[in-house]
Amino acid sequence: MTLSRIDGVLSGLGVTPELRGLLWVGVILVATFVVAFVVWWVIRAIENKLRNNRNLWDDVLIHAIRRPLYWYIWLLGLYSASEAGARFYELDLLNLNGLGLRFGFILLLVWALLRFIQGTEELLVSSRVAEPMDYTTVSAIGKLSRVSVFVIAALVIIQNLGYSISGVLAFGGVGGIAVGFAAKDMLANFFGGAVVYMDKPFKVGEWIRSPDASIEGVVEHIGWRVTRIRTFELRPLYVPNAIFTTISVENPSRMMNRRIYEMVGVRYDDVDMVDPIVSDIRSMLEEHEDIDANQFLIVNFTAFNASSLDIMVYAFTHTREWVAYQNVKQDVMLRISRIIRGHGAEVAFPTRTLHIAGGGPQAFLGEGVAAEGEQPATEGGQANGQQ
Repeated sequence: MTLSRIDGVLSGLGVTPELRGLLWVGVILVATFVVAFVVWWVIRAIENKLRNNRNLWDDVLIHAIRRPLYWYIWLLGLYSASEAGARFYELDLLNLNGLGLRFGFILLLVWALLRFIQGTEELLVSSRVAEPMDYTTVSAIGKLSRVSVFVIAALVIIQNLGYSISGVLAFGGVGGIAVGFAAKDMLANFFGGAVVYMDKPFKVGEWIRSPDASIEGVVEHIGWRVTRIRTFELRPLYVPNAIFTTISVENPSRMMNRRIYEMVGVRYDDVDMVDPIVSDIRSMLEEHEDIDANQFLIVNFTAFNASSLDIMVYAFTHTREWVAYQNVKQDVMLRISRIIRGHGAEVAFPTRTLHIAGGGPQAFLGEGVAAEGEQPATEGGQANGQQ
């Protein structure tokens, strides 16, 4: 009523309808700016105040609606201004103004929901919650939620355009069959990604490899179509998700221990020392602070090799880290070598015994190297110059 009186006063003063329309549009836009600024400031103040309480979800909600609400106020202001201008200028907008308001509201609501989903993902994997969730699981739920929001928004927009949703769904069911045949590889990758998300054979940040394919590296991203793996050469490897439904995948990141498995050989001349050497190596491993004595620990003389008596060393370290494991393994191997030397024995190395005609057996480190005072052997096994 007050606005009508003001407009009547302006009309009585001889102000033309065009000028009155321009005046009202300006007043509405200024009022929209003031209201939007006040609402923005109030929401920021509320957000800063709620940031210090224990409830984390109100922070996510306020942050999600802050920008969409600000722009919704501007949307209402522009709608009101255009309505006022159309009335004074006698414009026929053919209901476009109301349609724009509805579509704008739908888009802003979708924006708010997407911001809320993103904030929820960041919250669930952060240290702010008592038990952070797995990033891979949260990412899968977030992607499904975004797809659901987009599908529902598309159906609502189609309904507002005057089309029947039931007819669209029926057409989609028939068309889905054709799309399924045309994009079967893409669908296979999609369902492969769903299997990875549900079964969780690996997650982002874990080291995986496959004995069935040339795949090894650290998982960086699990998408709906491909999984990105960073190889140890620091190259990105993009693997279609359908591959993971047909190959076996090993996940070394989930190992409990790392294994030391070595064959240590001593000379045949030291056969009498094998038993005490084996006993001392076993005692050393049992007392080693970096070896897990609760796992399998085997130290045994296992084979008469071509030039050595082989001792199998089989143990597991506490650490699972690659660099730390290498340091532990080096320490164990050095201790074993000291134990062997402590018993007056030596680690065996490949040797060859060559029988020289007219002389006794001589040991050589390699071909063509003779003992001191002997002639080098020829390829036929005879001394040089002999028949």
